[in-house]
Amino acid sequence: MKNYKLIAGSLLLATVLLGACNDEFLERFPLDEVSNETYWNTENDLATYNNTFYHMALNDVQVPILHGHQDGFNSHFGSYWYLDGLADNLAPNHPRHTFYQRIRSGREITPTGPQWFGWNGWNFVRAINIGLENYPKADIAEAARNKYVGEARLMRGWFYAQKVMMFGDVPWVDRELNIDSEELFAARTPREEVMANVLEDLTFATQHIPNDWGDGNAPGRVNRWAALAIKARVCLNEGTWRKYHGGSNAEMWLREAAEAAQEVMENGPYSLYSTGDPENDFNAYQRVLDLSGNPEVMIWRRYQLGIYTNHVQNYYSYTGGATRSFVEDILCEDGLPITLSPLYQGDETIEDVFVNRDPRLRQTVLHPDDTEKYKYHVADGRDYPRIQGQPGGRTSATGYHVIKHYNADDMIGKAFNTAEFPAIILRFGEVLLIYAEAKAELGEATQADLDRSINLLRDRVGMPHLDINPPMDPRYADDGISPLLVEIRRERRVELFQEGFRYDDIRRWKQGKKLEKPDMGIRWTPEAQARYAGAIIQTSVDPDNGHTYIDVYKNTDWADPVFDESKNYFWPIPLSIISQNPNITQNPGYDG
Repeated sequence: MKNYKLIAGSLLLATVLLGACNDEFLERFPLDEVSNETYWNTENDLATYNNTFYHMALNDVQVPILHGHQDGFNSHFGSYWYLDGLADNLAPNHPRHTFYQRIRSGREITPTGPQWFGWNGWNFVRAINIGLENYPKADIAEAARNKYVGEARLMRGWFYAQKVMMFGDVPWVDRELNIDSEELFAARTPREEVMANVLEDLTFATQHIPNDWGDGNAPGRVNRWAALAIKARVCLNEGTWRKYHGGSNAEMWLREAAEAAQEVMENGPYSLYSTGDPENDFNAYQRVLDLSGNPEVMIWRRYQLGIYTNHVQNYYSYTGGATRSFVEDILCEDGLPITLSPLYQGDETIEDVFVNRDPRLRQTVLHPDDTEKYKYHVADGRDYPRIQGQPGGRTSATGYHVIKHYNADDMIGKAFNTAEFPAIILRFGEVLLIYAEAKAELGEATQADLDRSINLLRDRVGMPHLDINPPMDPRYADDGISPLLVEIRRERRVELFQEGFRYDDIRRWKQGKKLEKPDMGIRWTPEAQARYAGAIIQTSVDPDNGHTYIDVYKNTDWADPVFDESKNYFWPIPLSIISQNPNITQNPGYDG
């Protein structure tokens, strides 16, 4: 398993080196111990030290870049699957997911200490900077050394890009600090300066990390193609942020995104997973335990009994279920939205919802007829969907059970916390979406660009191609963007559902007001009430069509979501950080 197996030795080495001092006594180097002064000699020394970064990044709460499922019991909140609960794709209402509900509803409070995926993990930067200061000591060829310099700088740039996305300005540190360093009490570095440094780091990485580390692209080191994809993701995020929120050089960032994605598309070894089965290919590879050899998966994390495990499948119901908003965004099989297509059959029953729709809907949300196919929930013989309050089985808050990643075999016969479901961290499908969006945002997209990006994704599921001049979905007519961008953003939402992107996407597009729409579930009729006897729900009437739907958060602390445009695009700085360094000022709108 490469880097996820070589943990113990790397951690011990890092403990020794990160704590190394410069006292004169250490000039008397011990012959039987590792020390900073004697360590940095060979290429293997650099490779072993860099293994530490992969180990530290296993902590998805502290270092959420190579984001998997966290580990063990913490799978119930730490997985990237749950990040859509911050936005309008999922409707979690389990008490263990209060964190998601609070942010989703616009009621984030200033925390006393660092929150999940927030202002933490800075020891990761320290570890990287120590490596960068010591790599030159190794008596090896520059090209060999730069592979590991590039790997370290990739990790640093990626980490900082995530922090900027959450907080805006953050303190940039590019050298090893000690207890006397002035930088410990420095103010936050302006966003554009930080991101200029990030771009330098990512560009260096894409120029020096090898195309292949010789590991068969198994879960191991990040190769150059993955580095390009990471750069494309970061540059798209920054370019669109600057375009819609204000900032300099938005076009430059978008062009960097398009060019990095194009390099992967044209010269990389990846392609979409497809067997020619449009009814199954979209989620087939999302539900297996071994992703070795998959042509689409660029970075993945293996979980293995006795080494590193999770129980994320057991917490699958914590998603709350897909929302009506997401389900209604999926096209009909004629390529038109439900607002324009004559094929749409309405939503009076859940079965109606699936008729004549993009096959990705049925491969994302459980159709009642597919219960046995997926052995959902471990083929317990009950009728699905099941809604909270109904006895037995697995229930959802919305009635739309998520099936995209479901794998019953990862639970059957396994004791608690011995599951091995993998995490897909980066896949080629995202690269295609980045390319299409960047070209469209630049105003340069052509039909040929769509055909080699979005339309490859549609080919996999047998959907009509996206035309360069699609009709405007009336629901998005007031968003201030072209019909083409509407459709590209829709494609991204559908394709990357529950892969951790929706919350960041809404914020970078400056579409936070979309989060003010309450999260609804299936339509609620007298027939539904009889069908789902025992369900404990709240309902509301949609004023647009007069129909009644499950209203997940009605009469709770999270009802009537708000989004403060002057505040909620960023997270608050923890009070403990400001008390330690008063020069770290709070983000607007928060206390402290």
